[in-house]
Amino acid sequence: MIKKLLLRTLLLSALALIAHAAPNFQGLWRFDPTASTALDGWTAIDLAIRVDGSRVALEHRMTWRDTKLTKTNVFDTATPGELRDFFRIDQRHMAVYPAKDGVTRASAAWIDDGRTLRTEAIVPVEISQGETHLRVTTEYRVSEDGGTLTVIELHSTRNRPLIYVFRKVAA
Repeated sequence: MIKKLLLRTLLLSALALIAHAAPNFQGLWRFDPTASTALDGWTAIDLAIRVDGSRVALEHRMTWRDTKLTKTNVFDTATPGELRDFFRIDQRHMAVYPAKDGVTRASAAWIDDGRTLRTEAIVPVEISQGETHLRVTTEYRVSEDGGTLTVIELHSTRNRPLIYVFRKVAA
């Protein structure tokens, strides 16, 4: 009986954390280039975030002149996983692309009492000398007023983080 009660309490706590985190993050966010690290390869970027239980889908809608690209990375905060065709927002700007047939190892977790989504991805990439792995640790933070999403991305190959700022698009 006590085990069932404890399990039920843990489950309800986990659901409350997910419910607490999801509403602020979900929705459409528009890139603010004046407040962000330069991304010369794109003229417009939207980020659509959907949370369904432990799964978080990050859909990148990228535009450069007449070119439009939509790529989605789906993370599971309950368990690490593998992603094919992992998309990095800076890959065009940096000219470092995913390795063909590469599989990205990825994990995600809600931290800071559900106010921050942290993801980590080990991405196989093609470079001029062949292939290597790039570790990308990213934090998605929503402002207290819910209107700004700050994405802080740290690469294993760089000392300085990339900072992307998005503004919430009204539904």
